[in-house]
Amino acid sequence: MRKLLKSYGIVTVGSVILAFAFDAFYAPNQMAMGGITGMAQVVNALIPSVTVGVATFLLNVPLFLAGWKMIGFHLLASSLFSMVVSSLAMDAIALLWTFPAIDPILAAVYGGALTGLGVGIVFTQGATTGGADIAARLMKLKLTWLPMGKLVMVPDFFGLAVAALAFGRVESALYGIVALYVSAKVMDGVLYGLDLSKVAYIVSDQWRTVADQLMRERGRGVTILDGEGAYTGDTRQVLLIAFKQREIVQIKQTVYETDPKAFLIVCDAKDVLGEGFGEYKKEEI
Repeated sequence: MRKLLKSYGIVTVGSVILAFAFDAFYAPNQMAMGGITGMAQVVNALIPSVTVGVATFLLNVPLFLAGWKMIGFHLLASSLFSMVVSSLAMDAIALLWTFPAIDPILAAVYGGALTGLGVGIVFTQGATTGGADIAARLMKLKLTWLPMGKLVMVPDFFGLAVAALAFGRVESALYGIVALYVSAKVMDGVLYGLDLSKVAYIVSDQWRTVADQLMRERGRGVTILDGEGAYTGDTRQVLLIAFKQREIVQIKQTVYETDPKAFLIVCDAKDVLGEGFGEYKKEEI
């Protein structure tokens, strides 16, 4: 129960951030927002008595019904909770404070960043914010190799186009595209970029000593690969080691204190699974 409450608390934070981004940056600048929220902007423009929050909720219902069997109960329940929280927060924030219009580029950048942050936080808990996020989550079942940020952009573009037509301003869609791009980048950063890892390749005449030092001092496993110098034809051993971003200084220090002439290549690594790193999860996004 404690774990469940913590998860829903995090979903609440992400949903409120999303609502704040809309009220503070999108709405006052008449900037089109993608997906269902963009469609809700159209409904609000045509029928002012229907708030964006209410319209968002109503437009989400068919998508929830369509995805009932495919996304499972947990995802459905948590997504419904997120949708309700974000919809209520949109209307509550709008009632409490009217935000002034600002420079459109600033609105697009900061609005997109907050949107990506909010949606990314919700996604980390295995939920969605409804609308285009559900459509993206369904697409993820088939297109597993694509990151969520890029998948969300597909249905969001449709919402942008419709909202731009409703506002009668091409600029609304153009600024919305900027916000959408920033949002996708931030979202993927939240989902995939927080647990940064590195992989190092080490060529050293003292490869055995270097390997022993890395295993003893850093507690990391080392794999020994067989290599051959293209020019000399000499057989060389290449050490392969994966480690966290925060360990990079210590890894370099250990290598060069052991062999100052060592050749070291450090590369970025994502989705490192195994002992000391992440675990495979079938439902991971």
